[in-house]
Amino acid sequence: MQITQKQKINISNTAKMLMIQDAIQTFPNECCGFFYGYEKEGIRYIELAQVTVNNKLGDQRRRFEISPLAYMQAERFAEENGLTLLGIYHSHPNHPAIPSVHDFNKALPYFSYIIIAVKAKKFERLRSWRLNETNSAFEEEQIV
Repeated sequence: MQITQKQKINISNTAKMLMIQDAIQTFPNECCGFFYGYEKEGIRYIELAQVTVNNKLGDQRRRFEISPLAYMQAERFAEENGLTLLGIYHSHPNHPAIPSVHDFNKALPYFSYIIIAVKAKKFERLRSWRLNETNSAFEEEQIV
């Protein structure tokens, strides 16, 4: 899985703090949620994040799953609030903030994927990723 750097993303402090707090509170399990905003001149602006339930059955320390109903509700929320559903965030407890093979296999085109690394219940790093134009690899998005 090749990783390159290309796109840009701007995350509001409010959205960033909500994602980080969710990751810390959910530790040692993976958290997950949605984020919303808009795109302008090639930069994604994340204005709002929203926690959702990790519906993964079994060990949630290494996987997350979002229900189809939660996706539908997220799309409706974006539409009702004049925002765009730009992606999903999740945490990697005791692992780096880079996409796993499982993350790659579940990734959808267009979405950004923010990954929050948490080690021993402490925030380590936040990074964002997006599939490239051919959906063959993740590209890291530059956080501006």
